[in-house]
Amino acid sequence: MQMQNRMVGGILSLCLGVLVFSLQDPLVKAVSSGYPVTEVMAIRSIVALPILIVLVHADVGLRAILSKRFGMLTVRAFIQFTSYTMYYLAIAALPLADAVALYFMAPLFIMVLAGPYLGERVSWQTLATVLIGLFGVLVMLRPGAGLFDWAALLSLGSAALYGFSQLMARKIGDTESSTVMAFYQNGAYLVGAAVVAGAFHLAGITHAVHPSLEFLVRPWLWPTLPDFLKMAACGFVASAGMILLSQAYRMAPANRVATFEYTGILWSPLWGFLFFAEVPRSTTVIGAALIIGAGLLALNTERRKNVPPVLAAADPA
Repeated sequence: MQMQNRMVGGILSLCLGVLVFSLQDPLVKAVSSGYPVTEVMAIRSIVALPILIVLVHADVGLRAILSKRFGMLTVRAFIQFTSYTMYYLAIAALPLADAVALYFMAPLFIMVLAGPYLGERVSWQTLATVLIGLFGVLVMLRPGAGLFDWAALLSLGSAALYGFSQLMARKIGDTESSTVMAFYQNGAYLVGAAVVAGAFHLAGITHAVHPSLEFLVRPWLWPTLPDFLKMAACGFVASAGMILLSQAYRMAPANRVATFEYTGILWSPLWGFLFFAEVPRSTTVIGAALIIGAGLLALNTERRKNVPPVLAAADPA
């Protein structure tokens, strides 16, 4: 009975964590038309910094930040920075449902990249799930229909980079805690945002036509109080989501609860409809269903191999 209660508690904690994480998407999209992505990430990172320091101290102690794997942690953190920047840029141009569904290709990218990077055998079942997921992507993007937006490639690229960063996490996870990795990621977001913003400022690039590029190159502005609170809320949301997900995986086996991370794809169309009057197209629903189905098949394959699954919502960033 106690084990069953822990399982239920883990599932509930994970579902709540995924819900909390999903709140970042409408918050970022809400400010994407008036501020640059670098400013959003900088404010978010500054707010999250003291929270992460407390979490690291409570989890493994602050000395763990001075890791012998500093180089690999830093490289992974900047890959994460690139991944999330691309994802936020995609959100500025795409409906939330589309951007999030495409991002959930990440588990499939993880399985494919695990072969060359970790030396794991890639089975024909794995390749089949990836092909199903890619077919779902084609259904969503409808190439040749005149409706394709290249920002969709940003979401897919973000998923691929995220997948690779999670394989790096699998390699160093034997010595590095998730809180330390999150601390490094937060630092990379702050430093990366400042460097990118400074580069565009020095180059004199302040305007672009496409919403994603405009979100990237727009100069920093002094935010209004409501907009500042939206950006700052992302820091609290990310920290709260990390706590809930970490608690979920402490309470229950990863291969039992990981499937429920796909509840994240339920929230994006809801936020898109409530806050931005976005109604998902039929092709978005069909494509997302194919991607989810492929991801669930991939999870089942990983479970049989007894490999800890890592999904798109699991990152504490």
